Amino acid sequence: MMAISNLRKWLATGLLSLAAATTVQADTFVFTAIPDEDETKLVERFRGVADYLQEQLDVEVRYIPVKSYAAAVSAFRNNQVQLAWFGGLSGVQARRLVPGSEAIAQGVEDEAFETYFIANTSTGIQPADSLDELEDELRGKTFTFGSKGSTSGRLMPEFYIRDAFNEAPDSLFSRVGFSGNHTRTLRLVEAGTYEVGALNFQVWEKELENGNIDTDAVQVIWRTPTYPDYQWTIRGDVDERFGDGFKERVTEALLKLDDPALLESFPRSGFIPASNDDYEPIRATAENIGILD
Repeated sequence: MMAISNLRKWLATGLLSLAAATTVQADTFVFTAIPDEDETKLVERFRGVADYLQEQLDVEVRYIPVKSYAAAVSAFRNNQVQLAWFGGLSGVQARRLVPGSEAIAQGVEDEAFETYFIANTSTGIQPADSLDELEDELRGKTFTFGSKGSTSGRLMPEFYIRDAFNEAPDSLFSRVGFSGNHTRTLRLVEAGTYEVGALNFQVWEKELENGNIDTDAVQVIWRTPTYPDYQWTIRGDVDERFGDGFKERVTEALLKLDDPALLESFPRSGFIPASNDDYEPIRATAENIGILD
């Protein structure tokens, strides 16, 4: 009887273990990205990333789009996604909300990112080497940031405005808006809806290369100093959910991604290791201007 009882316990334990293992294997790895460009471009790019990761990781991988930077951070916090392509600021915000989460990879270009200040040519504003040289030309103009949660479209341009003029954007400009994404910032300034704006330099360069900018209507007037920006951030509990070593496997897959079409869609020349410490300047800047508590 004792042997039969032990056998039953062993079988029950084994079946439970098998069920748990099956659940882990059957789980779907979900990721998202901040909506910094037109949604159609993002869906095409990240569905390609999902297919690549699924092949590399041997688990089901799914990309889900979100409507705002805040929604991307919330999805990460609530464990609706386990991985996200964040900007510098949104990554800092997400990692503060989810202890143990880590920045694991960034684009080669993200070590030294830039924001471009652009102006409609009807303003007559000419390019300058430093922002403070443009005070007279900028004062009283209309200005648009990108998303309120954007590093390159809001945080860093606001920092440099405050640093150069010792005043808030609302004081310098006659009207300040938030376009929602970099592509829209470009279009609004190009159309003259806003006279000046700030956007991710990668979006400008890619649109320019593709012939999608009317250079008779809009031009770059100033380039910021460089700063760290976009990165892949992963939750710290993925190994518990997907098995030991999963975080390392995701990191390796991202670092060896070399599909030219996928990289061009970002656009990035490749991905390199990243860490939370790389984004300390972003955290400090956000706290300094009151975006982070």
